[in-house]
Amino acid sequence: MTDDDCSSSLADDILMPVDSPITISTPLKHCLTPVCTIGSGTFGRVELTRHKVTGHYYAIKSLYIPTIVQKRQVDHVHNEKRVLNRLSHPFIVKLYDTAKDSRNLYMIMEFLAGGELFSYLRMSKSFPSGMVKFYAAEIVLALSYLHSLMIAYRDLKPENLMMTHDGHIKLTDFGFAKEIHNKSYTVCGTPEYLAPEVISRRGHNHSVDWWSLGVLIYELMTGITPFPGNSAAEVQKSIENTNGLVEFPKKTFSQNAKNIVIHLLKCNPKDRLGFGANGSDEVKRHPWFETCDWDGMLNKAIQPPLVPTVYHEGDTGNFDSYDELETQPKASQRDLDLFDEW
Repeated sequence: MTDDDCSSSLADDILMPVDSPITISTPLKHCLTPVCTIGSGTFGRVELTRHKVTGHYYAIKSLYIPTIVQKRQVDHVHNEKRVLNRLSHPFIVKLYDTAKDSRNLYMIMEFLAGGELFSYLRMSKSFPSGMVKFYAAEIVLALSYLHSLMIAYRDLKPENLMMTHDGHIKLTDFGFAKEIHNKSYTVCGTPEYLAPEVISRRGHNHSVDWWSLGVLIYELMTGITPFPGNSAAEVQKSIENTNGLVEFPKKTFSQNAKNIVIHLLKCNPKDRLGFGANGSDEVKRHPWFETCDWDGMLNKAIQPPLVPTVYHEGDTGNFDSYDELETQPKASQRDLDLFDEW
């Protein structure tokens, strides 16, 4: 493939802002030049790349096929692609294209130069109430959209919230997201954020996301999660034994902030804020959000409380640096066949 092929496949993209959807007739990955690694995890890495013709930047999530198979994540990976292909929302990361070779699966996504919300929380220890409310409101809008499509996100945590260059947040990592029409019995997610019904395997639906929102609000305001434990087992026991009661630090929470966390952390899903027939509207109408301009939030008309330092479109200053990996062995044909339609 030549640069001319890349030029013809994305000719319109040169005239588009980065947030615009793009039409791809030539595999996008072949038109991208690696810049550096900006993330690393159990199943692979995230690499910043630059388009050879347009100069736009993209994040490529590479997943090492043998590890995916060994860790029994084949269904989750397929599901992430399937879910992201359905989504279009201002507070959810965009998936532009996918690709594969003899070693890896690739997901070509928008590059969010602000970095992880978790890194800002780590630096400041906690956020003021108004700042937490802003991020919580954007998350509520994203979850409301997902739930309208019958999709439960199931992995809400600061590490999965990325910040745009202008200070808005986007949900990323949809490996555990699932379309649920009745109940799911899969135990998945991060221990500190698991709802009691997930741990007990008695079946769960979209209301697990509202539980996780309660945990997230608490963590953003205090710097710690509400359910202590030195291991995943201890954390889960703490969640199961809490009956939804958590300790609130003095002077940190207003009465309304405390109230919304309490109602989001109801152990019985039927008693949980957001479970009822009105779903996310119940959450939006809570007094803590009384001053929230929901239309303004959705249209990004509200000034974010924090604007990251980003000097140019491909700035990686808000990311950790990583050593480059040596080339790994090729996947077996048997493993490759599991992703025949990728």
